[in-house]
Amino acid sequence: MIELRTPAEIDEMRAAGRFVAETLATLREETKVGTNLLSIDKRAHEMIRKAGAESCYIDYAPSFGNGPFGKVICTSINDAVLHGLPHDYVLRDSDLVSLDFAVSVDGWVADSAVSFVVGSAREEDLRLIDTTERALDAAIAAATVGNRIGDISASVAEIAYGEGYSINTDFGGHGVGRTMHGDPHVANDGRAGRGFPLRDGLVLALEPWFLQTTDELMTDADGWTLRSADGSRGAHSEHTVAITADGPIVLTDRSFLGVK
Repeated sequence: MIELRTPAEIDEMRAAGRFVAETLATLREETKVGTNLLSIDKRAHEMIRKAGAESCYIDYAPSFGNGPFGKVICTSINDAVLHGLPHDYVLRDSDLVSLDFAVSVDGWVADSAVSFVVGSAREEDLRLIDTTERALDAAIAAATVGNRIGDISASVAEIAYGEGYSINTDFGGHGVGRTMHGDPHVANDGRAGRGFPLRDGLVLALEPWFLQTTDELMTDADGWTLRSADGSRGAHSEHTVAITADGPIVLTDRSFLGVK
């Protein structure tokens, strides 16, 4: 069921969005060569507890995972791109890191993801990350009253195909509100002018993610982490966005913190 939020409810969602933004900004700053993925999860857990928030991941057990997830953040490294289960791994120079984080604050959920490189960066990795960020910007720009879901999907695809990347549509954006995953599904490829009409009060998590040389995924032995089928690297960018009559509101915006 697709739900629309009132202006008052969207205002209530701002606290969750701000907390997710601040947490990801902090974790990105603290994550360096030598950081253990379990330390990232521990730090996120501490911040959740201090804020009185509630993790959307730790008890999450969907049909596609080997649940419950058991951690509070997704840490996808290099050829892993989605649902990366934190484990005992120490980051190395040039590792590509994607952090995906969702929490509930006062009953409202926000969801966001960021990708970056620790240490020295490969040009092809920076290009991949930049493509996901530009695709996310395009998706947000298309998230206006009067457009349709297909307009968002097509805007993401235009950026990806323009850079020569292929697209997997199994996992994409989604509705968000009282729960982390709701209707509608927002694929990262689609036809403009098609699909559900975007209405005032619709809140979506928009999340372009791409792999360097494939669109095929394989599930890791942990039952959660999704990796590229050919070993190429992946990147993932995501924001929670409220569609309003006055334009899109990025609830998880990190720009006020001086970071993307």
